[in-house]
Amino acid sequence: MIVVESDTGQDWDSRIDWSALADRAVEAAIRHSAWPCLIDSALSVEISVKFTHDRDVQVLNAAYRGKDKPTNVLSFPMFEAELLESLVKADGGEILLGDVALAHGVCVAEAEEKGVAVETHAAHLIVHGTLHLLGYDHMEDDAAEEMEAIERAALSAIGIADPYHVEEVQS
Repeated sequence: MIVVESDTGQDWDSRIDWSALADRAVEAAIRHSAWPCLIDSALSVEISVKFTHDRDVQVLNAAYRGKDKPTNVLSFPMFEAELLESLVKADGGEILLGDVALAHGVCVAEAEEKGVAVETHAAHLIVHGTLHLLGYDHMEDDAAEEMEAIERAALSAIGIADPYHVEEVQS
């Protein structure tokens, strides 16, 4: 069972159900990862998604990554991904997989640049952040391609177009 706890800051559009968006994005990410069995497992897996301000993310980015600037999404795994295989076999219990934090201003600016709705881009960032909690990364080309393929599948499952699709310009 997956439990998504979300907290929405005041800058985020109150007309959007960010909690429901986080639930859908987290579940889609897990369902398309190497760990779909976590969804129906007896283990209660919790992920926290925080929709916050750029300044909050900047503080976290400086403290944990040494980069004194806001970024779109940060993930903080609370569990070693290498141990997931043994955990999925558990008869029950609870685990906090980790936290995902999204920066409002950066998310809005990137959504505008991409020409997509903020909630569409936020869903992509939540999927991306959740995959980091599951041990995926994009530091090497092969790992990046694998992670992007999972992101595409997860987003497609919740009705969001491929965020990596690039139209070629005919000259």
